[in-house]
Amino acid sequence: MGQRFPRLEGDRLLETASRRAGLSDFGDESFREPFEIFVGALESEADLTQIGRLIARHEVLTLLENRLRIEDSFRRHPEIREERIQRPLFVTGTGRSGTSILHELLAQDPAHRALLSWEALHPCPPLDGSCDDRARIRAADREVRLWERIAPVYRTMHENGALVPQECIYLTAHAFASDLLSGNYSVPSYAAWLAKADQSVAYRTHRRILALLQWRRGGERWVLKAPSHLWALEPLLGVYPDACVVQTHRDPLAVVASMTSLMTTLLWLRSDRVDPARLGQQAVRSIGYMLKESMRLRDGGALDPRQICDVRYADFLDDPIGEVARIYDHFGLGFGAEAESRMRAYLAAKPKGRHGAHTYRFEDTGVDLAEARDRFSAYCDRFDLPAEL
Repeated sequence: MGQRFPRLEGDRLLETASRRAGLSDFGDESFREPFEIFVGALESEADLTQIGRLIARHEVLTLLENRLRIEDSFRRHPEIREERIQRPLFVTGTGRSGTSILHELLAQDPAHRALLSWEALHPCPPLDGSCDDRARIRAADREVRLWERIAPVYRTMHENGALVPQECIYLTAHAFASDLLSGNYSVPSYAAWLAKADQSVAYRTHRRILALLQWRRGGERWVLKAPSHLWALEPLLGVYPDACVVQTHRDPLAVVASMTSLMTTLLWLRSDRVDPARLGQQAVRSIGYMLKESMRLRDGGALDPRQICDVRYADFLDDPIGEVARIYDHFGLGFGAEAESRMRAYLAAKPKGRHGAHTYRFEDTGVDLAEARDRFSAYCDRFDLPAEL
């Protein structure tokens, strides 16, 4: 009938979120510009299927309702503002370069506190003040496993579950300034806005949510992760000046091939119009930008070498525990026997490819191999990265 339901209109979504939460204060108004740009792009650019529209509506409403509940939590408990986030450990690097498994290993240390999927999706405690989080954990588990039910191949690419450590992009998404939104949907106008945006607001939102989570359940040190930190280290360090940063390094051509496969699947969950060749070109540009920005910051002296530790993907595969020990040594952290034992047990219980092999071909990216190799040659030489293709 020429109608698209549910309709994704900014005002309607704001009203629905407010009605469902029973609250009206969304907090810092800076989120409204990217919110409107993103929602507008969902309607005009994303080519959403019916399932895609339902997913988009649910995800946007979840972020809006969380904003309302976060503001309400700070209003009712002003002591949350006194929480201190000290020396958080951030894992970053290009996507598909070992950031996830390294993050999961670091999370095994009993002295560490990782951001878990259920906390990222539903960070606010019940209004009754109870500490029973089971309902939120169950809800989050259903949500994150929905993706692999729609596209079973997704299980071969990424570990899913409410209790699995999650990326920081789920927190910065609450400011509607996040790679989560531009990665899950084909929204070029929003991606263009995000590329030029000041990420300081996003990281202040990130810290605000960590404080809320820490207020209820502490931890000696947060261990956090997102590839997108790589192009935003300056605003990250502006909010977390004592942060410790681990950067993983892998042959960018292997990264491009793997990322194109992943991005194709993520978009296909929501749209029938997906062009792997366009995504391959996009991956080359985004990876090049991320690496350029991180090197600019490091070469300009804005990042203290003592605050960053480099890990080559090949070295990590050869000796994961040895590389973890080196990270601890670099930052002057104690690597205890219990932490090592837990990490070894985690690796033993999680063999590579247990859900099937993630298969991909560079030919599907539409990228010229020789040109891409030349484009990333300086970076590969700098970190002595072995070619994988």
